[in-house]
Amino acid sequence: MTRKKVHDSKVAISNRRGFIKASAVTATSIGIGFVAASEPVLAAAIETDFKGIKAGEQMIPVGTFQMPAYVSRPENAKGKLPIVIVASEIFGVHEYIADVTRRFAKLGYLAIAPEFFIRAGDPNTYGTTAEIMSNIVAKTPDSQVLNDIQAALVWAGKNGGDLKKVGVTGFCWGGRITWLAATLPQVRAGVAWYGRLVGEKTENSPKHPVDIAAELKAPVLGLYGGADAGISLETVEQMRQELAKAASKNPAAKASRFEIYPDAPHGFHADYRALYREGPAKDGWEKCIAWFKQNGVA
Repeated sequence: MTRKKVHDSKVAISNRRGFIKASAVTATSIGIGFVAASEPVLAAAIETDFKGIKAGEQMIPVGTFQMPAYVSRPENAKGKLPIVIVASEIFGVHEYIADVTRRFAKLGYLAIAPEFFIRAGDPNTYGTTAEIMSNIVAKTPDSQVLNDIQAALVWAGKNGGDLKKVGVTGFCWGGRITWLAATLPQVRAGVAWYGRLVGEKTENSPKHPVDIAAELKAPVLGLYGGADAGISLETVEQMRQELAKAASKNPAAKASRFEIYPDAPHGFHADYRALYREGPAKDGWEKCIAWFKQNGVA
């Protein structure tokens, strides 16, 4: 991995489906840009090269709908590959998320980052996180997202993925989705990076992680920051209590656990943002990989 230089806001693409399709089959340089609302982009942003991997856009059928996803895999894989679904922040599949999939590919995974928000709109057309939340995230039903994950797994199973080795990881909004995805029967393990655990129940989000502890099919490792201004440690404790209540009848709930980084803010893994904290980010990544190995994903 190398480090990126600061990206000008003009680099961010206006159409999130403007991935370079050719790169899905050839290891060419790709720059899908960063969402404007997430900028400025720091020089610390990690850039994972394409050596030994193939990465780029793939259209995945979800019924009659074609869902774009960023897919990375080893270039010369032998046999079926373990699968990791990467769930994005509210900014969708921009360069940071694409890079995370390439990091997994370097480790031998078939990594898929579905563009869950594509039906609701393009996060890059909004200038603030509040606008993205109200215009896109709030209009994206949890049930639709889980169905998209299942469709991505069907595609993966037909394209070199091992459906007996499925992991899910996600950041912020995607961290919450990781908890929900751990209720799917195909998933072996989840790693949730600072995903919200409680919240208002709506038609599109009828349940939150605290409501589904007893429904978990896979253990989840929660990576959270003690200095997170939006997700309090009180809510983490709430989730711990719900997991403890379910533990006697649910092995996945019993095996789930948290790692708290006391001084880390929300978004501490996002190496392109000022919230990035190198120590917790690297430690969390190592624990993420170890968690997948421990739970049969690798």
